[in-house]
Amino acid sequence: MVLLGSLVNSAAIILGGSIGLALKKGLSDRIASAVMNALALCVLYIGVSGMLKGENILITILSMVFGTLVGEWIDLDKKINQLGDEIESRVSSENKEHSVSNGFVTASLLFCVGAMAIVGALQSGLTGNHDTLFAKSLIDGIAAIVMASSLGIGVLLSAGLILVYEGGITLFANVLAPLLTDSVINEMTCVGSLLIVGLALNMLKLTDLKIMNYAPAVFFPILFGFFM
Repeated sequence: MVLLGSLVNSAAIILGGSIGLALKKGLSDRIASAVMNALALCVLYIGVSGMLKGENILITILSMVFGTLVGEWIDLDKKINQLGDEIESRVSSENKEHSVSNGFVTASLLFCVGAMAIVGALQSGLTGNHDTLFAKSLIDGIAAIVMASSLGIGVLLSAGLILVYEGGITLFANVLAPLLTDSVINEMTCVGSLLIVGLALNMLKLTDLKIMNYAPAVFFPILFGFFM
């Protein structure tokens, strides 16, 4: 089954997120806030670590500029927040400190950015080997427990995007493989990690960046990799 790895990854996020939601009910506001700040510091570490994989600063700069132009033009942040607000209005929750859209954006970027998602999906499509995505599923499932306990149900919704993202790469692996070279994957990871640093700053309430409007930048290294 070619999509087995992607399906397992999505299921792990849903399972871990569900456990996190159950744990969230037993946390006081003080403890929940402390866990949130601790998670933000971990997210910052993940972002800084991923940034170091970049090899061409020019590709990073151009990708961020052009990606932001596209994101602002489409206004992805507004659309995601509208979707989150609509879902939130249908879901009863005692704690409104963190919106559905906030949890969705944070979890989606964390789970999508990185070599394991891309390489694992390519392996699933080209060879039928799902080991990398299985390993990623374990990591993501554990992360989802912590994230959902702080950010709420939006973390579970990210499982749908993971399935589309990894599943798409898997299904079109034969076409994408020549484009997603090691250097391109490293640059995509670098750009995505910059967004993760921005997420961490938002989580620490130091900034109020519209991260989703920067998200298209992650895919621009595929284009610029041909010329640089």
